Amino acid sequence: MKKIIITIFLTVNLAVVFGQDLTTQQKKIVSDFIDCVKKNDRTKIGNKISYPFRRAYPIPSIKNKEAFLKRYNEVFDDQLRKMIIQSEPVKDWSAVGWRGIMLHNGDVWLNYDGRLLSVNYQSAGEAKKQQELIKQDKAQLHESIQVFEKPVQLLETAQYRIRIDDMGNGHYRYASWKLLSKMSDKPDIVILNGTYIPDGSGGNHSFKFTRGAFIYECDIVVMGEQNSPPAYLKVYKGNQELISQKAKLVNP
Repeated sequence: MKKIIITIFLTVNLAVVFGQDLTTQQKKIVSDFIDCVKKNDRTKIGNKISYPFRRAYPIPSIKNKEAFLKRYNEVFDDQLRKMIIQSEPVKDWSAVGWRGIMLHNGDVWLNYDGRLLSVNYQSAGEAKKQQELIKQDKAQLHESIQVFEKPVQLLETAQYRIRIDDMGNGHYRYASWKLLSKMSDKPDIVILNGTYIPDGSGGNHSFKFTRGAFIYECDIVVMGEQNSPPAYLKVYKGNQELISQKAKLVNP
């Protein structure tokens, strides 16, 4: 079993967020979800999902119910179904503030209205698909940035396209282009030795890159308030914020 490690980093930080016991209504929501999985009722599960349903980049997001029904077994493989079916609402699920209800340390997240927010688990089938797509992805990049361990995220603001890659050993690379450029073009900016900064168990996280006196931050919003953008690009010089732009996450 693997956790999705790019669009949805779910690193638990118990010093920041503590799970709370479920209320009676929340137990009912969890029990209903477990029952759907037990019955393999993919149609009912599909009706509960908040779309687009993110998967690990560069695996395409699931954009609607029809697509989910076709890809159901990619997400809910036997191991994940077993994990959910054998879970107990009181013991294995907890409410985490405004973020929702999580299974274990964030393998599955439900909203308080019963919607399925995310599955932060990667099946063997998805892992294989991801590796195939990574090979294709590398071939489409400028030769100067074709070496990396795995892609992490692709963001677009109103002006820029930003790519973050995992270089291994906890180091990340930032590459950016003007929005109208292609990733086969040489990047305008490349910054190495970036760091990943988790923000609690909800999955929110940031990547921080230093370039001389400038700091580039990419904030990824997995669990946000209603109408929150999925990401931000921020650039600082010292303590002065020079750029703050909303960004969207791009999946093929």
